[in-house]
Amino acid sequence: MLAFTVVVTLQAQTMEFEGEKALEIRQKTTCSTLIEGKTSYGMWEGKIYSRVQGEKDRHLFNVVGINVRQCDCVEDDVRGKGFRSVSREIMMYLDPKTNEILDTWENPWTGETVDVVHVANDPVNMRRYVYENDEDGIPTVKTSFRKYADVAVTSYEIPLFYKNPLAGDYQKYVGGTYHAMEIFNTYYKAEELTNSNIKDLSQSNISWQRMSQWLPWMEMGSRPGWIIANATGESVLGKENIWPRIQKILDERYPEYNTPPNKKDKRPNETSWTVFKKFLADKEPKAKEGEE
Repeated sequence: MLAFTVVVTLQAQTMEFEGEKALEIRQKTTCSTLIEGKTSYGMWEGKIYSRVQGEKDRHLFNVVGINVRQCDCVEDDVRGKGFRSVSREIMMYLDPKTNEILDTWENPWTGETVDVVHVANDPVNMRRYVYENDEDGIPTVKTSFRKYADVAVTSYEIPLFYKNPLAGDYQKYVGGTYHAMEIFNTYYKAEELTNSNIKDLSQSNISWQRMSQWLPWMEMGSRPGWIIANATGESVLGKENIWPRIQKILDERYPEYNTPPNKKDKRPNETSWTVFKKFLADKEPKAKEGEE
């Protein structure tokens, strides 16, 4: 049964759904399609700035990235239909003047030249399935969006605060948590989002912002300051719609990122911190070999 409400707030209508319709909309906004196993490509481009108290903000990098994902669909006798997305993603740090990929970077605060560790997170999966009902068969999944004329807008703020994977055993005494916030605003055609007969979204445009601590490879230690990312992009269906610049990066540097992980992928998720930890572990033996 379709259940939804309409709440008028200022110039927008807030459309609220629950149960099967809510699950359907949630899957569309997550994977751009209701078709299981169909690959979608979310791409973005933007800039990263520094923010240090008492000094002018610096334009540190340009960025370009892609998330490659698919949805796995399941059905339970009690919980009803459900889905989970599996994905992997890259984001490249570019020279702010030339837009060329940076593999080393001269830190303007320390004067040191450091290796750039680009985002290459595999996997980035939903940790659990979202179902339309709870364990008792009662519809529980809900979703909502703001509707402006024929445009649907979803908005999410995601505060991040967790133990830094690079931290030691005593970090709860001296600090060592990762603190950030991500903000997503995504725009769709409202009719495509709510019409069950439309399986694929033809439009999904995103605005993404991130405020976080220094990137680990910048080697900033305990220096005060933040980085602010601002980017826009789109999700598309069909490999032919991948931006040429990104397709070139995939083919030359990350060919395995042309396709999403297996639908039943159960690996733990990667972050910039866990990837950097592996980078350090791989770099240390090579450094020791060079000293011999």
